[in-house]
Amino acid sequence: MSEEQEMPFIQITTDDITEANQLSLHCPICASAVENYVETNALRPVFCGNCKTLYHRACWEQSGGKCAILGCDHTEYIQYGQDSSPALKISYTDLPLSSSNGGKSTSKQTRRLKEQQRRQVEQLRRPSLLQRLWQWILNQIKIINEEQ
Repeated sequence: MSEEQEMPFIQITTDDITEANQLSLHCPICASAVENYVETNALRPVFCGNCKTLYHRACWEQSGGKCAILGCDHTEYIQYGQDSSPALKISYTDLPLSSSNGGKSTSKQTRRLKEQQRRQVEQLRRPSLLQRLWQWILNQIKIINEEQ
């Protein structure tokens, strides 16, 4: 008499579905590759606003205007390549305060960096010892050639 062991239930989370769908570049409706550069609007890539599964736009509409992934049924898609969240958030407290010099504000650090940059440019314009030596040698050669 053999006892059958009960296997534990397999739990699939929404994170599992999202990860699996991000790995697939094929439309779940037509099984064709979803490509970014297409001529027709119907084949433009869209993805589910919930589980991020890629679709052709026409296939999304063919599936009743909702995600075809089991357990998702989300009804909104996002156009692929369209920004869905801000890339950078700036608040007014991040901006420097305006000064009385026409709205231009220069901090001490900015002035220090500009001064440092000015000195570096000046050093680059000033010939080094090696450059001066080389120029002196060339001038001596010219003098010798002119005398002959």
